Amino acid sequence: MGNGPLSGVRVIELAGIGPGPFAAMLLADLGADVIRVDRASAVRDGESTGGTDFTNRGKRSIAIDLKSERGREVVLRLVERSDVLLEGFRPGVTERLGIGPDDCLARNPRLVYGRMTGWGQEGPLAHTAGHDVGYIAITGALHAIGRAGGPPQVPMNLLGDFAGGSMYLVTGVLAALLESRANGRGQVVDAAIVDGTAHLSTFIHGFLAGGIWEDRRGVNMLDTGAPWYDVYETSDGRHMAVGAIEPQFYAEFLRRLGLDGEDLPAQYDRDRWPAMRDRFAAAFRTRTRDEWAEVFVPSDACVAPVLSMTEAAEHPYNTSREVFPDLAGHRQPAPAPRFSRTPADTDGVPVLPGGQTRAVLDELGFDDAEALLKEGAVAQA
Repeated sequence: MGNGPLSGVRVIELAGIGPGPFAAMLLADLGADVIRVDRASAVRDGESTGGTDFTNRGKRSIAIDLKSERGREVVLRLVERSDVLLEGFRPGVTERLGIGPDDCLARNPRLVYGRMTGWGQEGPLAHTAGHDVGYIAITGALHAIGRAGGPPQVPMNLLGDFAGGSMYLVTGVLAALLESRANGRGQVVDAAIVDGTAHLSTFIHGFLAGGIWEDRRGVNMLDTGAPWYDVYETSDGRHMAVGAIEPQFYAEFLRRLGLDGEDLPAQYDRDRWPAMRDRFAAAFRTRTRDEWAEVFVPSDACVAPVLSMTEAAEHPYNTSREVFPDLAGHRQPAPAPRFSRTPADTDGVPVLPGGQTRAVLDELGFDDAEALLKEGAVAQA
């Protein structure tokens, strides 16, 4: 429960993994009161998702037996006291549990019901399992990532799960929340990773439609096809990233690299890009990465050292803006974006399953909390 712009907004998160919890974490980072609903059986079995699962930071947790009638009623009573519910189950699961959109909106017509899936609530693949790499594969995005002549390169699970999934779920929830505040009507937000990933590629589809992008990997301006938008190995086996697109930045890049533009092909002479790349590669191999960083940073050449995750936490830019602060004994990415009037406030402590069950129920006015614990409808870690 932070001090950000969403202070006063309560979110119920039905616990899952990946993009759903990250979306809920982002809402918590922005100040929302996020209550994560864990499985009561997980608490009784001693399972833990705390520790270094940073997507649980800034949340409170309760444990509920979703398969029991009393447990279902607890969720619906939480819904009556909340603004948003997030769930990431397969289509139809919450309906079978009796906590689907119709059940929840009947209790709270202002509720925003956010649903996170890979394939969406409808369609031929809606009820099949999947993961990030498969979702981005059918959008064309995976095909476009990689070098010419090589296989597609998997961008971890950042592009699908978190960019195409979590961020679109949060965007949809916030838009629906604005409408709910205006007219008192809640609604369901169907956020599918496939849909979001495809939408992210709008800019490139514009290039493709305009005839300035080839539907092949590694031959275009932004996919390592252009030698002035690529990474180069340095003498110590590390790398520098080059993104000198605009002519003035390209000229500065050449000057700092120690090359004379008069001796090189024209910047957009595609036929001679291989020769240009060889010249750049040879130049970068003459110094270490850190030596080149001293040459290029800061400058308008649009060149940066490629840092490991550990190194990134110590980079002067990141330390000056506290991008990776120590939160509760762990270094982790700071809440983003930042606000001038209502900064986010999170201690970064990942919650333990069901850790605040009794306290949350008492705070929200459940006068039968003790009975619920005895009956097993809820569990306390």
